[in-house]
Amino acid sequence: MTGAGTTDDPRRPEETGEGAVATDEQDHGFWHGRSALLMPALLAAFSLFLLLGAGLLEAGDTEFPGPRFVPMILGAVGLVLAVLLALGVLRTPEPVSETSGRPYRTHSDFVALAWVAGGFLAFALLLPWLGWILAGALLFWCAAHGFGSRRPLFDILIALFLSSVVYLIFGTGLGLILPSGILGGGF
Repeated sequence: MTGAGTTDDPRRPEETGEGAVATDEQDHGFWHGRSALLMPALLAAFSLFLLLGAGLLEAGDTEFPGPRFVPMILGAVGLVLAVLLALGVLRTPEPVSETSGRPYRTHSDFVALAWVAGGFLAFALLLPWLGWILAGALLFWCAAHGFGSRRPLFDILIALFLSSVVYLIFGTGLGLILPSGILGGGF
């Protein structure tokens, strides 16, 4: 028995749909499936902004590490990550996906976005009252939940540990004053 798609079919692959994927990739050009290059471009722009801002910062006669140290590291790491992300997108582009036979241009997880954005908003609003450790822990927990973690107790413990370490590094190591909030005895 022969049918469309078997080797005995006299029709060309374009007519049977066998070569459709290869033909579609050739017809769309270079940018097909590479819209994800927007994210590395934004990361590179932000990293360059950090590097430029740190370079223009008047630090005076401060000792090492000084106020330029962290922005320079973050800017350099951001540029490296932007290049790695761009290379990944260029090597393996992701074409438009299909759901139920209909193509869609993007897929957004608005629940995850709401958790992360809400965490940033809560951090910004509650930082003076909760202090760095608790507000940072809340931010980390919201981000972890938004990215799919379903272990709230573990996430809280890790969040408290990380925000405490950051508080110690910036407070003790760099001499910056971060808000202590209710843990410091005041608002």
